[in-house]
Amino acid sequence: MSNTEVISTSFEPGAAVKDGTIPLCVPEFGGNEWLYVKECLDSNWVSSAGPFVNRFEQSLAEYVGAKHAVAAVNGTAAIHIALLVAGLQPDEEVLVPALTFIAPANAVRYAGAWPVFIDIEPNHWQLDPQKVVDFIAQQCQWTDAKLINKKTRRRVRAVLPVHILGHPCDVDALNEIANKYELAVVEDATESLGARYKARMLGSQSAVACFSFNGNKLITTGGGGMIVTSNDAWAERARYLTTQAKDDPFEYVHNEVGFNYRLTNIQAALGCAQMEQIESFVNRKREIAATYNRELRSVGGLGFMKEAPWAFSSSWLYTIRIDKQEYGVDSRTLLQELNRNGIQSRPLWQPMHHSPAHKDSQSFNIEIADAVHRDAVSLPSSVGLNELEQERVISAIRRR
Repeated sequence: MSNTEVISTSFEPGAAVKDGTIPLCVPEFGGNEWLYVKECLDSNWVSSAGPFVNRFEQSLAEYVGAKHAVAAVNGTAAIHIALLVAGLQPDEEVLVPALTFIAPANAVRYAGAWPVFIDIEPNHWQLDPQKVVDFIAQQCQWTDAKLINKKTRRRVRAVLPVHILGHPCDVDALNEIANKYELAVVEDATESLGARYKARMLGSQSAVACFSFNGNKLITTGGGGMIVTSNDAWAERARYLTTQAKDDPFEYVHNEVGFNYRLTNIQAALGCAQMEQIESFVNRKREIAATYNRELRSVGGLGFMKEAPWAFSSSWLYTIRIDKQEYGVDSRTLLQELNRNGIQSRPLWQPMHHSPAHKDSQSFNIEIADAVHRDAVSLPSSVGLNELEQERVISAIRRR
C-alpha cells in the first residue's frame, strides 16, 4: 500500500494517509538523511555496528547534557534496560503515572516487577508529586531502610515519571521524594526530547532517562530509543545488556541473559541527520502550539494544557480538552468529525488503571487522569504542518 492510500475515513494510528488529509504527526526529512543512509549502504555498515551509532549517541548526550548515551532499538527497550541498570528486581514496584502510553508499564513487567499507578495533576497532566507523597504516607511503611507497600508487601523501588506530550514533570519535587525514600528515578522522556525543566534539558536532572525516535516523535530514526546517564557504571552495564551481555565476544561467552537491543547503523544515520535540525524542529513545534493557543482561546468549551512557569515544552503533540456542555459535542464526536473531514486527530491513551493488560496492578486515588482522557483531543502537530493546513484545523474546530 502506498502512503497516499486510505481504507476508511476514521484515523487509525500508523495507517496510511490519503491525499488531502492533514496527518496527525509525521516525520520531516529535509536534511542529510538521504546522504547518510547512502553512506551506510555504500560502506556495507547497515547493522548494529557502524560509525553512525556512536556518532548519534554522542550527539544526543551532548544535546541533553548527559555524560553517556546508549542507543536501543526503541524507547520501550530503553526504559526496560534503564530500570534494570537502576537496580529494579523482580516483584518490586515502580510508581507510574496513570495517564501514559502503555510502554513504561509494560517495561516494568518485562523486568518482573509491578507498576503502581498514580494520578496526574490537572494543569500540566503530568505525574502528581503530591499524589506520590499521599500514596507513600497512606499506603506504605518505612522498614529496614526500605519502602514497603502495606497492601502488597512488596518493596517500592523506583519512580518512573513520564513527560507526556512534550511537557516536563516537576522533576525536582519527584527527586526530593525519591531521595527521602531511597527510590531510583527513571525518567521516560520519550515524548519530550527538546523540553527543559528549570532551564535544564530533560535527560540531565536524574540518574537515568530515556528517549524515543519512533516515526511520530520530534526526531525519528524510524524506530529507536536512547538511554542517557552520567553514571559511568550504569552506562557500561546498559551497553552490556543491550548487546546480548557479551563477556567474551570472540569465544561467544555470555555470563548473563542479555538483550538484542542495539540500534542499527542505518537508523542511527537518520538520527544524526535529524539531530542537525533539532532546534528548528523544536521552534516549529512551539510555533504551532502558540498559533493553536492564540486562535482557539476564544472558543468556548475548550481547555488547554498549561505550560508551567518552570517549564519549556517541546510541544510534541498539541492536545485540547472538550467541555461537552459548553462546546456542544463531546471529544469523541469531535474526533469523528475531524477525521471524517480529512483532519487526523486522536484521543489520549486508555488510563493504565483501566488497562486489561495491567488489571492485577494497584492504583491509587485516580481522578484527574480519567477526566483528561475523557475530554482530550490531539490535533495535527507535524513539524511540516503549514499555515494553510493549520488554518483548516482551526476553522474546523471553530465551526462547531
